[in-house]
Amino acid sequence: MTTTPLAGKVAIVTGAGRGLGRSMAHALVDAGASVSVASRTVSELDSFVDGVKAEGGQALACPTDITDESSVERMVEATVETFGRVDILVNNSGIVASTPLIDQSADEWDRVVATNLRGTFLATRAAGRHFVAQRSGKVVNIASNFALQGVANHGAYSASKAGVIAFTRSMAIEWARHDVQVNAIAPGYFATPLNADMREDPDSLARVVRAIPARRMGQPDELRPWLLLLAGSESSFMTGEVIVIDGGQSVR
Repeated sequence: MTTTPLAGKVAIVTGAGRGLGRSMAHALVDAGASVSVASRTVSELDSFVDGVKAEGGQALACPTDITDESSVERMVEATVETFGRVDILVNNSGIVASTPLIDQSADEWDRVVATNLRGTFLATRAAGRHFVAQRSGKVVNIASNFALQGVANHGAYSASKAGVIAFTRSMAIEWARHDVQVNAIAPGYFATPLNADMREDPDSLARVVRAIPARRMGQPDELRPWLLLLAGSESSFMTGEVIVIDGGQSVR
């Protein structure tokens, strides 16, 4: 028997066109939520929505530039206009740059920080207006285990994700009195289409796996129970926390 703990809830997932974002959006739909999916790539969003509707679910495609204030505001407005409310925000949009700092351009640094940190701020503020007004809401920020350890050639990415964790804790304190919970998940290496090329190279894959005490990469479905915990009522007394899911990599 399928359970629907999020029946009647409305969620927004950014960066939902592919990879972990798409997997998390599916998890929310399977739990009974109506879901707005946001990314830059319209074709990916449309295929997700078509699949959900074919299975009897509700979904909305919101093409969004997460770094643009007006675009993010439209994303939230479209969600509320379509579904009548918004209850859950999953801030998943993010990009990675693997560049030695001496060689990194200011433009690349700004692009990473704008997507990973500014985008999280813009989406949280836009959805948060509704959360605070209705005195309920769930924010799940997708950080990274790179925010918790020193990683060469990833200064911009690590700094931006560390900023997401600090932002999570600050907003948890600010909105706790409004019964809005703000938590984060910090994944390590997960097998997604974004790292398919690396996984097809035995040497590259071996280097990554050697750094993970569990000696494997995670599978997207392994994030599902933690996402649903943070998006659901069971975590109503949990806020400002960071759940690290990385096979032990960050505690070496």
